[in-house]
Amino acid sequence: MKSEVKNYNLLARAIHWLSALVVIAMFAVGLWMVDLSYYSEWYRTAPHWHKSVGLLFAGVTLFRLAWKIVTPSPKVEGAAYEVIGAKLAHLAMYGLLFALFVSGYLISTEDGRGIDVFSWFTVPGLGALFEGQADLAGQVHFYLAWGLILLAAVHALAALKHHFINKDNTLRKMIGASK
Repeated sequence: MKSEVKNYNLLARAIHWLSALVVIAMFAVGLWMVDLSYYSEWYRTAPHWHKSVGLLFAGVTLFRLAWKIVTPSPKVEGAAYEVIGAKLAHLAMYGLLFALFVSGYLISTEDGRGIDVFSWFTVPGLGALFEGQADLAGQVHFYLAWGLILLAAVHALAALKHHFINKDNTLRKMIGASK
C-alpha cells in the first residue's frame, strides 16, 4: 500500500525555489538591460548572460515538467475553486515560461546567428521566420514577462494566504515541513 505524499520531494522543491529566483532575477535584469547605452560595459555582457541563463532555465523547466510527471505530488489543498485556480495558474505559468523561451529565441536569432551559452555550446539560429521578427518577438517577450511576474506574485500571495489565513499545509509542502 502506498501512503499519501505529504511534501514535494527535495528535487522538486529545489527546482521550484531556483525557478522563483531565476524568474525574479531575469525580469529585473531584462528591465535594466534594455536601457543600457552602447558605451556601457554591460551592453554586451548583460544580454549574453540573460540569453544563456534563459536557455539553461528552459532546459531546467523541461526537466521539471518531466520530473513532475514521473514523481508523486501532494494533493492541492483548498476549496474547489482554489484547487481549480491553482491548477490553472500553474498551467498558465508554464505556458508563459515556454512562450518567453520561444520569444527570447526569436529575438536573438533573427539574424541567423546561434545563441552562445556561456561558451559551453551554441544553440543554432533559424534566421528570420517572418517580417519584423525581433521587434514583434521583443514586444511579446516584454508583455509575457510582465504577465509571468504578476502571476508569480499572485501565486506567492495565495501561498501566504493559505499559510497565515487558512493555516493549511500549502506552503509547508513546498518547504518540506508539512504537518
